[in-house]
Amino acid sequence: MSRAVQEELRVLIRSGWRLIAIETFEEDRALSLLERVAEGSERALLRWSVASGFGAGGAGAGSLDAGIKSIAEVGEPAIFVLLDAQRLLDDPCALRRLRDLLPDLGSRRQTVVLMGPALDVPLELLRETGRVDLPLPNAAELRVLFAKVLEQASGPAPPDGALDDAVRGALGLTAAEAVRVFRKACRVGGGLNDAAIAEIVGDKRRALRRTPALSFHEDQSTLDHVGGLGELKRWLAERRRAFGDEARRFGLPTPRGLLLLGVQGCGKSLCAKAVAREWQFPLLRLDLAAAFGSLSQSPEMAIREAMLVAESLAPAVLWIDEIEKGFSASAKDSSSSRVFGAFLTWLSEKASPVFVVATANDVSGLPPELLRRGRFDELFFVDLPTPRERAEILTIHLRRRGRDPLHYNVQELSEQAERLTGAEIEQVVTAALYTAFAEKRELSESDLVNAITETVPLYDTYEERIKELRDWARNRARPASLDARMVELFR
Repeated sequence: MSRAVQEELRVLIRSGWRLIAIETFEEDRALSLLERVAEGSERALLRWSVASGFGAGGAGAGSLDAGIKSIAEVGEPAIFVLLDAQRLLDDPCALRRLRDLLPDLGSRRQTVVLMGPALDVPLELLRETGRVDLPLPNAAELRVLFAKVLEQASGPAPPDGALDDAVRGALGLTAAEAVRVFRKACRVGGGLNDAAIAEIVGDKRRALRRTPALSFHEDQSTLDHVGGLGELKRWLAERRRAFGDEARRFGLPTPRGLLLLGVQGCGKSLCAKAVAREWQFPLLRLDLAAAFGSLSQSPEMAIREAMLVAESLAPAVLWIDEIEKGFSASAKDSSSSRVFGAFLTWLSEKASPVFVVATANDVSGLPPELLRRGRFDELFFVDLPTPRERAEILTIHLRRRGRDPLHYNVQELSEQAERLTGAEIEQVVTAALYTAFAEKRELSESDLVNAITETVPLYDTYEERIKELRDWARNRARPASLDARMVELFR
């Protein structure tokens, strides 16, 4: 991936681009790339920061305007790198001076590179600036870095497959972070072994906590733990093998993701977790509200970093729970609309195998552009479970709690629970177990009946809203259940 970025930079510079913006958290890695590009294009590489200016003399230190003045005094072909540019681009005098300098930059074979973790290029320079993103290192790059560390170490040779496991464990870290974590893990584990790999994974989780919008999830649920939703399960099974080279040779595009819309508590979030477990992909949760509420990072930086991490971990499942709430949070701040515009563009154009599973309970909070084909492969509507599905859900939860479903009339219980969601059926089983445990006896069918009777269904509270949701989805979404009749109670 670094070679591709290096080639992109080389082409931009040789094509005469006078301004380039590089968004990255890895300053040293980006500077190394620029050094190779400068050497190959016979240009000097000059670094500037507001603290130290250019070179040992400190020319142009103190302000961006002073730095631009110093650039104007250099006549030789060069690449000028302005570090931490995101902090300095609000200086109107410096921007005007830079715009006046642009014609001279072209004639001198010079390029100014703006570098920082999140660059919002001013409108005055937008059409003049080539933008380059430096992604986090991929598996091949980490393998090379780790192999060099092992060559320098004097420990025992790692077992077969250990290096691959270490690389997978470190995906999502910057190059410098990965090397530090790898060295520490090998020292703690006494070499590259299972203990070292566990240490790498643990350190990565701690490191990625700095990304407020993204978190790792480990869940043991599989699609077997999801009751009903047969059509959705079949759709997912068809795409299980569609992420490899064999699918590309067959002419299939990489699956992009799906949007699950439906009644709260009917298994949408559980499906997202189960897909990751079923496909053996890492599960990442993107919290849009946290991105917009972060005090440590701007929303732009938080979302960009989350997308970079997700792509570096690909193939992966990215779960966005209650996506309509994230959009509602952004609607309160008009300046945040550009962040969601960039996010929607990423959904449409991402080339990495990041399978996005978004869930929504309220269709009124979803903007039309999110529902456009191309963002997701499919839109599924998850309704209240049918009688057959309720029986399946009861069976699953009885078994998970050590009870034999054959000892209970599951079909009759499912009929009595006709308005309940999957989550409410789970709570029915739990409540019945509490009753039996308090009375120091085994769970009986009457305990389950009483728990069903005492449960106030969500449907009774939000009947009108659920009907509106069904009406909207009838001709706009695909039913997640195999039952063609679906559940249309009290229409």
